[in-house]
Amino acid sequence: MRILVGLSGGVDSSVAALILKEQGHEVIGATMSIWGKQGLATAEGKHNACYGPDEVEDIDTARKFCERFGFEYHVVDCVTKYENIVLENFKKEYLNGHTPNPCVWCNALIKFGVLPEVARLNGVVYDKFATGHYAKVEEENGRYILKRGVAPHKDQSYFLYRLKQEQLKNIILPLGGYTKDKIREIARSYGLEVADKPDSQDFYGGDYNELLNVKEKVGNIVDTDGKILGTHKGFWNYTIGQRKGLGVSSTEALYVISLNKDTNEVVVGHADKTFRNMLIADDLNWITVEGLDKETDVTVKIRSTQQPVSAKLIPLNEDEVQVVFEDMQKSIAIGQSAVFYDGDKVLGGGVIKDSGLV
Repeated sequence: MRILVGLSGGVDSSVAALILKEQGHEVIGATMSIWGKQGLATAEGKHNACYGPDEVEDIDTARKFCERFGFEYHVVDCVTKYENIVLENFKKEYLNGHTPNPCVWCNALIKFGVLPEVARLNGVVYDKFATGHYAKVEEENGRYILKRGVAPHKDQSYFLYRLKQEQLKNIILPLGGYTKDKIREIARSYGLEVADKPDSQDFYGGDYNELLNVKEKVGNIVDTDGKILGTHKGFWNYTIGQRKGLGVSSTEALYVISLNKDTNEVVVGHADKTFRNMLIADDLNWITVEGLDKETDVTVKIRSTQQPVSAKLIPLNEDEVQVVFEDMQKSIAIGQSAVFYDGDKVLGGGVIKDSGLV
């Protein structure tokens, strides 16, 4: 097959391309160009981020990689779509006191959406689209199923839960059966300079305020009883569960419990105030099933780095579910994603809209 591979300039996508080549496929490389914020100060010189000015270096690395192995190569302009979809969602959510996950939206709408679509519109002919994500896609009973990668601490299925059936039908994920160590070993065997390149640590390496483009707004830091403990320069500078850099002192560690955009307050409390045993998620996307009509035992991830934990999934309506955890969970953040699993299969997921005790 002719396979279009999304290349980031990193080790994972490079090895994914080489694995496909070894399997006898014709590989075409493509990198999405998303950086359009020239002039943002703190991002300059920052690396290990998906969004930033070092995109130029990544494109150069990907181009040289393709030249070395004889792969056709394209740079696909996704700047406007990325700004209108990913950055606008990021800004809206932060300024509503939520904690967004731009990587989830980027994957579903840009990397697996705009990139292959625009490449085809530009005349690139291919049969399937592939990336270097650590996850699997398999067909079962007429549906395309997303599964966790074999390496638990590297599994990236969480970031892909919003993919639609039509997208899953047309993608290949060559790295789902590998560990990161093995991928680096393969890269070294080919003499790739990126073999030991660090993974991206965040979606943006600079100050988030540059992307939010808002002025300082002084407000109060209060405890759960409303007592004023200090001040801040904008609630959007804080995230749920944050412990360091709060700007207030206490004999016992304090954590951000909630953010109130209407009063511009940052509410903090001790560790015991951070735990909840339920959440409500909406804006659902289902993969293994078309929907849910009864209470179901599942495992759930509420952040990408977490291992799935046991819970009951209770449908409230067509686009809203309640998740009741077997054990209390710390710092459930509105705006983040809750992804539901049946073993290693991704049932689906949604965006956390509320949390509280039941």
